[in-house]
Amino acid sequence: MMEGAHSLLLNEEACSQLGEHQRAQFVFEWLRFLKKLLPAADRADVKKNQKRLVEQLSVVLTSSPGPPTRWLVAHNLALVYRVGDSLTSNLTLDRCNDIIRSKDDSPSYLPTRLAAIACLGALYEQLGRLLVNTFKETLANLCKAMKSAESQGRYEIMLSVEKILRGLGVSAVPCHRDVYKTTRICLTDRSMAVRCAAAKCLLELQREAAFLWTSELENVSTLCFRAFEGSNYDVRVAVSKLLGTLLATAIEPKRPTVPAPRPGSKRSTLEEVMDLLTGGFLRGGAGFLRASGDMLKGTSSVSKDVRIGITQSCVVFVSCLGGAWLEANFSALLGLLMELVSHTRATQTPADAVCCRRCISFILRATLGSLLGEKAQIAAAKDLCLAIGRQNSAVDAAMCDGNVETRVSTTDVAASQHVLVCALLELGSLIQGLGSTASPLIMDTSTALLDTVVSVLLHPSMSARLAAAWCLRCVAVALPSQGAALLDRCAERLSALKSCPEAVAGYSGAIAALLGAVQHSPLGIPHTKGTMVIGLAEDLLRSATQNSRISIQRTQAGWLLLSALNTLGPAVVEHHLSRMLLLCRCAFPPSVRDLDIDLRRGDHFTWQVTLEGRAGALCAIKSLLVHCSDLLTEDVIGRVLTPLACSVALLTKVPSLIRSYGNQMKNASVVFRLRVYQVLALLPPKTYEEHFGIVLKQLVTDLTSPENMVCSDLTVLSPLCHVNDLALLGPALHDVDQHYIEEQLHGSSVGGGALEYDPFTICEEGQDVPTPPPPPAALTSAATQLFGVVFPHVILPQRTQILEQFSECVKQLKGVRQQSVQSQVTAALCSVLKNLGSSRLGLGPEEVRGLALGLLVEALESAIPLLRCVAAEGLSRLVQVVNDPTFTVSMTMLSFNKLKTARDAVTRTGHALALGSLYRHVGGISSPQHLSACVGILFTLAQDSTSPEVQMWALHSLSMVIDLAGPLYHGHVEASFTLVLRLLLSIPPTHVEVHQSLGRCLSALITTLGPDLQGEGQMMSALRTSCLVGCAVMQDSSDCLVQTQAIASLQQLHMFAPRHVNLASLVPSLCDLLLEYSALVNLCSSYLSLRRAVVACLRQLAQKEALEVSEHAVSLVKELPRRDNTHLDVTIKEVGLEGALFSLLDRESDPRLRADIKETVAHMMSSVSKLARWLKLCKDVLAASADSTAPVETNQEEDGDRDDDASAFHAKSESSGPFTNLRWSTRVFAVECVCRMVAQCESQGLAAHFDMALAQEHRLHESTDFLVLHLGDLVRMAFMAATDPSDQLRLSGLQTLLVIIRKFATVPEPEFPGHVILEQYQANVGAALRPAFTADAPPDVTAKACQVCSAWIASGVVSDLRDLRRVHQLLASSLVKVQAWKEVPSQLYNEGTSTMETLAVLKAWAEVYIVAVQNSRGRERPVTGRQLEQVDTPADESCGGARGEGLLTLVQADLASLSRLWLAALQDYALITLPQDYTALLPATGGTLYTAETVEQARPHYCSSWAPILHATALWLNSTGFIMVDDGPANLSRPVTPTSMGQYTSLASVKTPEDISSDRLHLILGISVEFLCSPHSHDQMENISSCLRALQALLHVSWPRSKVGNDQALSVELLSVLHRLVVTREAPGVQLAVLEVVQQVVRAAHEHVSEKRHSAEVDDGAEEKETVPEFGEGRDTGGLVPGRSLVFGALELCLCVLVRKLPQLSPKLAGGRSTAQGCSAQTLSESDCRLVAAALAILSDLPSICSPEGSVSILPTVLYLLIGVLRELVLQPCGSGAVDLVVPAVLQALRTVLSSPMSRSEKSGGAWTYLLRCALHTLLDCWDTGEPSSSAVDEVSLLTALTIFLLSASPEVTTAQPLQTRCVDRFKACLESKDPVVLSRSYQLLRSVFQSQTGVAAPFIKALGGCVVRHLQGVERGGPQSDAELQAIQDGVKALEALVFAADETHCPQLVAFLLPILISFLLDENALASASAPGRALHESALLDLMRIGPQHSSAFKALMASSPHMKARLEAAVKGNQESINAKATQSQVPSKTSPSIQLKTNFL
Repeated sequence: MMEGAHSLLLNEEACSQLGEHQRAQFVFEWLRFLKKLLPAADRADVKKNQKRLVEQLSVVLTSSPGPPTRWLVAHNLALVYRVGDSLTSNLTLDRCNDIIRSKDDSPSYLPTRLAAIACLGALYEQLGRLLVNTFKETLANLCKAMKSAESQGRYEIMLSVEKILRGLGVSAVPCHRDVYKTTRICLTDRSMAVRCAAAKCLLELQREAAFLWTSELENVSTLCFRAFEGSNYDVRVAVSKLLGTLLATAIEPKRPTVPAPRPGSKRSTLEEVMDLLTGGFLRGGAGFLRASGDMLKGTSSVSKDVRIGITQSCVVFVSCLGGAWLEANFSALLGLLMELVSHTRATQTPADAVCCRRCISFILRATLGSLLGEKAQIAAAKDLCLAIGRQNSAVDAAMCDGNVETRVSTTDVAASQHVLVCALLELGSLIQGLGSTASPLIMDTSTALLDTVVSVLLHPSMSARLAAAWCLRCVAVALPSQGAALLDRCAERLSALKSCPEAVAGYSGAIAALLGAVQHSPLGIPHTKGTMVIGLAEDLLRSATQNSRISIQRTQAGWLLLSALNTLGPAVVEHHLSRMLLLCRCAFPPSVRDLDIDLRRGDHFTWQVTLEGRAGALCAIKSLLVHCSDLLTEDVIGRVLTPLACSVALLTKVPSLIRSYGNQMKNASVVFRLRVYQVLALLPPKTYEEHFGIVLKQLVTDLTSPENMVCSDLTVLSPLCHVNDLALLGPALHDVDQHYIEEQLHGSSVGGGALEYDPFTICEEGQDVPTPPPPPAALTSAATQLFGVVFPHVILPQRTQILEQFSECVKQLKGVRQQSVQSQVTAALCSVLKNLGSSRLGLGPEEVRGLALGLLVEALESAIPLLRCVAAEGLSRLVQVVNDPTFTVSMTMLSFNKLKTARDAVTRTGHALALGSLYRHVGGISSPQHLSACVGILFTLAQDSTSPEVQMWALHSLSMVIDLAGPLYHGHVEASFTLVLRLLLSIPPTHVEVHQSLGRCLSALITTLGPDLQGEGQMMSALRTSCLVGCAVMQDSSDCLVQTQAIASLQQLHMFAPRHVNLASLVPSLCDLLLEYSALVNLCSSYLSLRRAVVACLRQLAQKEALEVSEHAVSLVKELPRRDNTHLDVTIKEVGLEGALFSLLDRESDPRLRADIKETVAHMMSSVSKLARWLKLCKDVLAASADSTAPVETNQEEDGDRDDDASAFHAKSESSGPFTNLRWSTRVFAVECVCRMVAQCESQGLAAHFDMALAQEHRLHESTDFLVLHLGDLVRMAFMAATDPSDQLRLSGLQTLLVIIRKFATVPEPEFPGHVILEQYQANVGAALRPAFTADAPPDVTAKACQVCSAWIASGVVSDLRDLRRVHQLLASSLVKVQAWKEVPSQLYNEGTSTMETLAVLKAWAEVYIVAVQNSRGRERPVTGRQLEQVDTPADESCGGARGEGLLTLVQADLASLSRLWLAALQDYALITLPQDYTALLPATGGTLYTAETVEQARPHYCSSWAPILHATALWLNSTGFIMVDDGPANLSRPVTPTSMGQYTSLASVKTPEDISSDRLHLILGISVEFLCSPHSHDQMENISSCLRALQALLHVSWPRSKVGNDQALSVELLSVLHRLVVTREAPGVQLAVLEVVQQVVRAAHEHVSEKRHSAEVDDGAEEKETVPEFGEGRDTGGLVPGRSLVFGALELCLCVLVRKLPQLSPKLAGGRSTAQGCSAQTLSESDCRLVAAALAILSDLPSICSPEGSVSILPTVLYLLIGVLRELVLQPCGSGAVDLVVPAVLQALRTVLSSPMSRSEKSGGAWTYLLRCALHTLLDCWDTGEPSSSAVDEVSLLTALTIFLLSASPEVTTAQPLQTRCVDRFKACLESKDPVVLSRSYQLLRSVFQSQTGVAAPFIKALGGCVVRHLQGVERGGPQSDAELQAIQDGVKALEALVFAADETHCPQLVAFLLPILISFLLDENALASASAPGRALHESALLDLMRIGPQHSSAFKALMASSPHMKARLEAAVKGNQESINAKATQSQVPSKTSPSIQLKTNFL
């Protein structure tokens, strides 16, 4: 609206016509426009309008503007003076000061005063030192105003003072002390917003006021500590930033303190700074006297929020000093932090200890994890290790002594345990983050990290032991190779020290943690470790009663081990399940009746041990239920229910135990009840319904007990609250970076969670250390959850009783106890309603509903905000469960009435929220009347400015109503926008929570309008403007959550109306936020939610407009004014937004944010026009490791000259790159980006990306970039990654290398013809692969390297065998390794990894062998199935030469052992893919290459490897011809695996070679058929191709063909599978291969039938018989049974192929001719034509495998299809090359059928003759169908087919009338053709007819002889004018000559007399010859030659003719004479040069 005005001044006329609210929006828009326009405006223009502009702005200033408007007014006034004339600015200053001094205290005047204050700040910020003369007066005025100002005024003054300080800089020094005095008061203001503003003001002040971080440092620190008391999250962030920055500046000042340092002014030391923080941590912000008094009383006065604030300050402090400082001073810092955590005052209670430990852990994690690179992290880990060693040395020495008296004191243990916990947890986190790059740290003997950590397992404190166990788990996750060794070590020590309680607890915890780590390691641990663990557990449990001193420890340890064992999953647990269930049963009495006997005996200690044991057993059962659900059969559940019944029964006895033995039993009973509840919640309620009474009674007791006041908001209420409602409670924990410490404030009185509260969680899945809540809090949570499960299954009276009890209990209690019980009861009820809603069950009658409603309404009016949210969600669930519109309306009316009458904020907020959430779970609001009522009430509440809390809740509820109403809300949209904008422009900035709710409303409104926002109407345009204005107001907010919502709303707006979102301003603002909050690399400088919103918005923008986003981001750098971020400016200039995202990715740990960053980078990468830039960026990222020197040297190569390329790759990367110390995960992503770029270039379809010559040619003409030009960089990056210490990066590098080889293997090198471009990188590829084949390389890396090896060898890049042998040797070494894997199994990883590695090696060898065979065959003969095998055949022609033979020679050296291993692998695969029913038949010990226990892990590896192995095995069998050779160990080039490999039973030696060959054949056939039948093979085209190739290779050998031919059922099954494949797979290559296999199967059947017929003839002496024996399908009857008939199956398949390609063949599909035009033969592709041709060839062979009667059955179908295909082809115009491929195939098939011996068989001859006549009739009709054809191909093809009939069929077929006459007519018509091509072909065919049998030829000679003669006689008149006419004449002569020879001797002279004159008429005289055309001369010469040849043969007729015709004689003689002269002349010419030419010819052409 304003952009169209193009004026600086406000349009007052337009403004005056608007209403009040519209006027405010209009003015705001003008101010926004002015803010953008003024900096770019012409100075003269501004000066010209300055006076009027200032007046207008002043009017707005004094008209009570809202906060956003006043800030814009202030900013624009300052801009006007800065851009225009600044002389009159003093007038504005004076006016503002006067307004501030005004005595008017009315509320209406307040906005004007606030605007004046804001204006002062903006003027000084913009004009700076120009106003230096007046600033003292201004500051004095502001400080005076501060004394009487309310919170808004104090807030605004603080902001203004901050701006004044920023603008004046050092000039403001005289007033710094006064500002400090004023600001320090505000730092502890009751308003949180004022505290934040004061902190920011002091932060600005400290830039120039050195006294803040020198003399006043201690006072400011104490002030900050006091500011933390009672603070919210925003205050903690702001104040911690202030304090941390001050402390950092105190240590490292940014400038000298003062020009002349005063005495005592010195730089602070780290110790002094940390003393300040420690003092605050221990004493808080209290003075010395108060703190001392508290210490004397023994109470702690330090609140959690103070400690958390100090923790964040410490992180900011370290972050400001930077990573280099931290690296240099970490030892000292660590010592000071450890001293703090070991202080007794910091850990007075368990809750304090947990909080303190968390704070220190957070400091370590937030600094070490973010600021340090990998190399520095390793150094820090060593320091941590040394600290652990120092702390543990004394305790460890005492423990090793074994003497109880010499053990350390309790105080020393308490002091050391917290230090150890913090250090160990951080050490674990560091190692886990480093991953496999931590290997040098583990291997460093000087540090002895593992020994140090293991020694802590003997510490007396449980928390220290568990922390050490978790650290070991982190080691196992980071380095999977250490897992098994650590397990063995701990198990061995546990067995040795099982008499020591600490050792039992410590080592069992470590074993449990290590077992938990297996979930994160794909390589696993050996299966035998499970057996070892259950043995240990059993031993501990059985020996627990032997020594009472360690009974509890052994019991806990045994059950902990069993719980951890279950986390290994069903594959391991199923082998130990029965033992485990037996142990569980033994922990309980045999029956419930025996429980009473137990109660009468025992003491306190035995019951404590018993409860611990039973709780542990239940925990093991729980772990079984969670991790091994596949094993839970009815039998297993039944065996679990017995101990569970005893546990439930024991619940009722626990109170009596507590009464008997005191409160000491209480803790054990809590844990026991917790375990019972957890197990019951996991089981189906029906399984324990007989126990419902006991369980519910106990649950009600636990939930309503006033003693149980530990209800934790986080654990109980939060999960039941709707996620959207949590926004009402402040920033959600999961949306802040500091959630690890912030959640301490949300917990209960017992503090946050810690590992020692539940040691069993140490084996749970998750990367972060578990923090289970204390048992009482966990019990409440479990009781709530179980109550929700059980309650829906109890009877209605019991439901009523329970709810009444709940209600009564809440009413009876008061105060805190009532709140606690009410929270628990409400949570339980909401859990019930949630389960009822999800299961679609009812709550009960009216009575039950009323009780539930009463409880929820009471909670809705609770003083606890979270409880109100939970109650509102409960009401919405209640509406869902009752599902009665009347009830819903009554609920609504209830809230309406309450809101009308209630005046307290709590009730109004609760019921306002209820209005919005009632319809949440019933599909939304559908009543317009109800909607209007809701909106009216919420609008009223939202405008209640007396209560911001009510406004916030009402607006939040309104946002839900908008969402739930959907399109129904459109009628209220305009009013809603007006309300939202009015509030946004008027709500004070101190009420940020209201702004947040307004943001949610705006977002909901945008969603409701949706795509309608694109509309162009006036109303929609106004609404769109309102959206943009609202977003602009929120963007300018100082609150991060409001900014987050602004960005989310703009993102929605961009989604619905992208044209109306200005990316030029949005993208820079987003990047500005990212840069601002990544300026300090710490976790306290921003909201995680804001970063998430920024990146999510960038992701969406980049998805659609990647290029624009990148350009706008770079444009931001030019305008950055900030002082602190100059280094970032340089970085973004170098690497753009993309590089900034990589840097952000490296620092972030939030999974959602990381995923968004990766997606954003991927979208931005889609513009491959910046290919070079992206590749450079990825290379810079990859090179930015702490130690970028590649660890592998290439000087081990055999040829020294090969090292040059590789050695270049080992140069240390340039340190001047834009990135430093990036982590391995970021570099892995960079490598993935490289692969993605290659894929994108391929998807573009530009050939130049993969063609060097083409790319270079394009570069000459255009500036585009191509991938192939950067091949060197690609190889370098792949090499760097493949040789990195990180295993994940190595895998990515090898994958990239594989992609490069596959994409560029065939790219030729333009400068060296005959070579490919990858040849120059041979040494680099070898060097990149070699590290993966070392002994310590992980199996997954070796497996991937094998894949690369095979691709490299198969690619054909390397043609020199010496070069190839290097990579071949790597594969050969791996083959040696895998051959012995069962003899020397791996002790490091799961046995499945050995299978993976073995199969990878075998697969690689198989692929190499396949290529070697193909290359050698390509040299000998064309490979069959060419169209399928071209996928794997390299395009490099050199591969087919000597290299093919050489490669085959290399493989053949190992072929004997390889073939055995291949066969073994195939046998294993066949076994493990058997259906579940055959599981019992599997070998008990496993297969040859896998163990029985790891069959599930091995299965996926077999599934990915079997296909190439199958193909290679088939090729090997093909090469041997199934002839068994002596391939024993003596003939092998290296030892092989045990002799059972490749055999199928232990009695393999008994089998004959025939049996073994038959087994092998059926193995390959079985695997192939099974896979091809599988419905899951849709995405495995390569495997389908391999199966088909394998079948082809087998059936090329006669022995397998004979087996297949002999087995009719097998052949039929094979055909049915192939038929299905043709139907379901459209790939032409697959279909062609299928048809080839079908052809082989038909051939096998043909050979079988032929052999039987031959045998019968010989046996019966039937040579003399004329009949053929009746073998073949059809037998005597001719019937073919579908499903059993090979011929029928082949017919079906061929018909399928033909009809799919030519639908016209089927009358049903074709309909009329006109409907099938779209599927004509003309549209067939070349591959389609090949398919049709192959199908026709199969068809033609089918009659030969039938009996005579069978052949008669199929002949009509065969002929119909053949003639039908021919008809479709000949009806098409010529010129289609693809169609021309099919015609010869049709004709050949026709010839085969017509020549069949069945046509002359005694039994079938007659039928064949009749059917062939019908076919001939159909063929003759083809001339008459369709349009009259003028095309040559039609007539030629039909005539050829007709000729084949005449020549191949028996005479009885063609001599019948009227067929014979019609045939003659067809020939006659063709002889009349004007087309010389048709004529030529007609003569050729006629000639063959003339030469055929007399019975066939005679009618044609009689009818057509005259036509031929007449045509030839007419040639003399015209002569040939073209080569085609010449050919036609010559063919006519040959036809006539054939006619002559066909005649008998009596008629021959007469015919010669016709022939000779015709030939003589072709002769030309000398003159005519010279001027004749080339065809004429050729005809002349041809006729002369014919005459000279025919004349002597018929000399008498020739002489008679010459004598009778002198004219002819003369013509002939002249021609002969001319011909002789021509010959002589040529001879003379050839002799002349020979006399003068030298005897030695010089070679002049050296090419």
